Amino acid sequence: MASQKEIESIYDVFGELLRLSLGEHFDFTCAFYNGDCAKTLEQAQTAKHEYILNSIKFKKGMRVLDIGCGWGPMLQAVKERGGEAVGITLSPDQVKVCKRDGLLAYLKDWKKMEPEEFGKFDGIISVGAFEHFCSPKEHLEGKQNAIYRQFFKLCHDILPKGGRLYLQTSVWGENVPRYEDISLKAPKDSNEYLLALAEKFFPGSWIPFGNEQLIKNSIGFKAVSVNTSTSDYLCTIKEWSRYGHKINFAKIKAIVKLIPRYIIDKNFRYQVEYFRRSVFTTMYKRKVMHLARIVFEKVSSKST
Repeated sequence: MASQKEIESIYDVFGELLRLSLGEHFDFTCAFYNGDCAKTLEQAQTAKHEYILNSIKFKKGMRVLDIGCGWGPMLQAVKERGGEAVGITLSPDQVKVCKRDGLLAYLKDWKKMEPEEFGKFDGIISVGAFEHFCSPKEHLEGKQNAIYRQFFKLCHDILPKGGRLYLQTSVWGENVPRYEDISLKAPKDSNEYLLALAEKFFPGSWIPFGNEQLIKNSIGFKAVSVNTSTSDYLCTIKEWSRYGHKINFAKIKAIVKLIPRYIIDKNFRYQVEYFRRSVFTTMYKRKVMHLARIVFEKVSSKST
């Protein structure tokens, strides 16, 4: 799993600039659904919140756990609808922003979370965090399935029978290269090179091999809804870029603060190149990655 230091190198380093571009509680995850790009980014994110809450059968008064809560968009959505939301993340910046605005967020690694720590929940959400749950090293050591089973066991232990988990994550598509071939020495426009940049931007992160790997490890759950897309993330990234290119004095100050890091930190320069080369967009266009949205329902009283 990506360490706290690795998570901080993404979300805490770029957090201020991202929030100045997209809002204090913005979603750093796919907004659009079913290829409908006619909505504004704000409309699409609001519709996504409704879709997620409907997927877990949300009702007023429910307790919802958000694993990998980011800067709190789903915590805010649950709170506005009369629920109690608890978020966990490995980013201190994200915890600070959430707490500042009255949201319940904790600096916590889900792998170290005891089932009784926060009590029982009626529903669980994890949006755009699952990508960080297995590292390349753990993948190469053959631990990926065991890590996913551990995640589903935690969710199983804190949900009632019939309780639902909404999981949204990028997964490998049909054109993913072998990990052994991913290299910064590969041709600059190759999938192998671009994924090496992605590994620099998202250190310690390795995603699942399709919906199948998620479903086969979801012991004690059944998948009640499965949706896979490439076009939805492309719509989202296009809108992010439009907002990101708008410049104001606050954003200029945030950029200037990053210049010393750019000069002295080679890895940071790779992260900037990841943005500059629009790696995520290319990986989705080339079907190296897909977006998976799966709704799981707890069906058994015991997990293994």
